[in-house]
Amino acid sequence: MRPTEGTYATYFEHYISLVEEQDVKDALKNSTEQFFTFIDSLPKDKADFAYAKDKWTLKEVLLHITDAERIFSYRALRFSRNDTTPLPSFDENEFIHFANAGKRSLQSVIEEFKTVRNATLSLFNSLDDDELTRKGISSSQTCTALALGYIIAGHSKHHSNIIKERYL
Repeated sequence: MRPTEGTYATYFEHYISLVEEQDVKDALKNSTEQFFTFIDSLPKDKADFAYAKDKWTLKEVLLHITDAERIFSYRALRFSRNDTTPLPSFDENEFIHFANAGKRSLQSVIEEFKTVRNATLSLFNSLDDDELTRKGISSSQTCTALALGYIIAGHSKHHSNIIKERYL
């Protein structure tokens, strides 16, 4: 099953539209395989490259994907457990500002993402259809755990497209 209109903020439509699979667990599994292969091929000499002034470096983009995935997974966990407490948004620019990407190796950033993605897979593999369709509020918008899984898969695909176009 795919997320339907009204189960996520329209802002996330782009990410969801990038996902071809009809099952969230397949989408995350396939996204993982593709993204792991992609990030393992990234050239180390591009780690601190930014394609324009005031744009993130490659390491910062990867840390952004990791931070966002942690937050989206946390939201999915809360919603799947029927927690209806409204959750706040986050400012990805502030997160990156304090991420200390410049002090880290590209490999450490990649390994951190892999650890987070494996935890995401474990979470979503444990959820049944009822848990996936439970709703919550984040950033003042209704969302389901299912939609968050598609957002996670599409978000990494979106950024891999940007990396290919602008960083390599």
